[in-house]
Amino acid sequence: MRVFVWLWGAVLAVAALQPLSVGAIERSVLVLGRISDNPKAHYEQLKPLLDYVVPRMQDVGIVEGRILMAKDAQQMGSYLRRGRVDWVTETSGTAMALQQRAGARPLLLTERNGVSAYHTVFFVRRDSQVESLQDMKGRTLALQSPLSTSAYLVPAMELLQHGVRLEILLTPHDSPAGDAVGYVFARSELNISTYVHKRVVDVGAVSSIDWSDDHAVPPAFRNDMRVFYRSEPVPRAVEMVRQDLDPVVRERLRQVLQEASRDPLAGPALAKFFGTTGFHPVDAASLRALERLRSGLARVRMEVE
Repeated sequence: MRVFVWLWGAVLAVAALQPLSVGAIERSVLVLGRISDNPKAHYEQLKPLLDYVVPRMQDVGIVEGRILMAKDAQQMGSYLRRGRVDWVTETSGTAMALQQRAGARPLLLTERNGVSAYHTVFFVRRDSQVESLQDMKGRTLALQSPLSTSAYLVPAMELLQHGVRLEILLTPHDSPAGDAVGYVFARSELNISTYVHKRVVDVGAVSSIDWSDDHAVPPAFRNDMRVFYRSEPVPRAVEMVRQDLDPVVRERLRQVLQEASRDPLAGPALAKFFGTTGFHPVDAASLRALERLRSGLARVRMEVE
C-alpha cells in the first residue's frame, strides 16, 4: 500500500508539472502563419523576416520562431482559436475572414511595393454598352478566385450594394438570369483580361495594381478596353494577431515590425516578405475600410456563396 501511495503521488506531481512546462515552452515561441497552396515557396518568403524579428523580441521572452501553414481560412481560424498561431500576414479580405472566424485583431497595415491601399476596377471592351454596375444584369463577369479580395470579395460586395444579384456559372458560355450577373473564376488576372478581350465574358474585375500591370493586362488588351467603375480603396494587406496574444508580446512585435522598414538590415527579409516596403499603424480611415470589408464579407457569404 505504501508503494502504491508513493507511485500515485509521483503521477500527480508529474501531471501537475507538465502543463506548466509545456506552457513555458510555447510562450517562448512566436508562430507565424500563412494560408498557402504552395507551402515551400511561402516558407522561403516568411522565414527571413521571422529570423529578423525573433532576436529582437528576446526581451519579452521570445527565443524561437516557427511557421505554420494552413490550407484555407477555416483551418487558420482553428489554429488562431487554439493558440497554435500568433501572427498571420494576409490580404485585407482574408484578414477580416480570420477576424470573423477567430477574433483575430489587426496589428499593422502592410505596404507592399510602395502601395498601402488599392481598389477594384470593373472594365469592358471599348465597344461594350455597359456603363454602370446596373447595366451588368444579364451579363457575365470574370473574377479570379474565392480567395481574392480585389478580384472577388470587393466586386461581389459592390454589386450587392447596388442591388445586383450574382450567380455562379458552370462555364463562361452559360447565360445568367436576366436580373443577375453570372460570374466565373478565371484563376489569374491575365486570364480575366483575356476573357474580356476575346469576348468570352462581358466584364472583368481586377485590382488597380493589376490593371496597370502589363503582365496582368497586356497593353494591347488595355488599349481596347475601358474602366467604367472603381470601388472605394481598401488596405493592401494586414498583419493580424490572435486575440489572446500576450499584450507585451503583441506591442513588442508591433514595434519591431514598424522599425524594420527603417533598418537596412531588414531590407532583404522585407523584400522576400511579399515585397513589403513598410508597416503602418491602423488609422481610423483604414479601420472603417476594414469594417466595410467585414460587413461585406458576411453579406457575400449569405447571399452569394
